[in-house]
Amino acid sequence: MSKQFTKAEVAQHKGDKDMYIIIDDGVYDVTGFVDDHPGGAKILKRMAGKDATKQFWKYHGKNVLEKYGPKLRIGTLKEEAKL
Repeated sequence: MSKQFTKAEVAQHKGDKDMYIIIDDGVYDVTGFVDDHPGGAKILKRMAGKDATKQFWKYHGKNVLEKYGPKLRIGTLKEEAKL
């Protein structure tokens, strides 16, 4: 079973030493991918600790997530109560 993260927990990982992003319901550690990202490090650093779903799907196809996702995925987003 994969680890579950809240949005608040993901938000704590936005520094240069650890960067997490959310895509759909997955949580991805992109720390080691920053220098390899074809679009540059700037966008990953700007989205670190946030839900990057909208931006990701705007510029990437499903094949990109299929290729890199399994290596970078560290868990899922925990369902939170909607008040």
